[in-house]
Amino acid sequence: MTDVMNKKTPLPFDEILIREYLLDNPDFFSRYPELLLAMRIPHAQRGAVSLVERKQEMLRGRVAQLEEEITSLMAMATRNEQIYMFNTALSLKLLQAEDLGELRQTLSVELKEQFNFTHVRLITVHDIDSELSNIWRDRLKPGYYFGRLTNTESKRLFGSEVGSVALSRLSEQCGQVIFAIASKDPMHFHPEMDNLLLDQLKQLLDHLLPKL
Repeated sequence: MTDVMNKKTPLPFDEILIREYLLDNPDFFSRYPELLLAMRIPHAQRGAVSLVERKQEMLRGRVAQLEEEITSLMAMATRNEQIYMFNTALSLKLLQAEDLGELRQTLSVELKEQFNFTHVRLITVHDIDSELSNIWRDRLKPGYYFGRLTNTESKRLFGSEVGSVALSRLSEQCGQVIFAIASKDPMHFHPEMDNLLLDQLKQLLDHLLPKL
């Protein structure tokens, strides 16, 4: 008896067909407006609500989502503009450098002041230095690396432990040179971030270093 009661009564219609019909006829409820108020939909917080209320709620949620996306895009555009303006000003200063020492100093001071980085270095890799060679060969095989290093790698590149790093290897015309930036924040540099800033600086250094 219990098994019989627990069995669901087959529906006298095909729900999929009804769904497809409503999708193909979005004006259906405009022809039968009384159905909008008569239909009730379960709601987790508010109990049963009408179809109109549910649609309004969904639209409000969608509007809020779009507003968040627009805000995010505007923030990204503002940051990209700031990076562009900074790189333009930095490029002019680096072009005026008379030697490699002045270029290193300008690069380090400007990046630290603008982004609060702890270290900015141009590091020449020598074949006899196995630790740097391993970083050059393994970490920088794709050309860039964003994220955290081992304590040994951090100390070899920067002389101390750091939070997170952005590494790039310059072109062969510069020799085996690593452009290395470190932040005290372990989450500042991460593998998913874009390389806009680093790529622009890398291209400039690829152009300037062989001349100096």
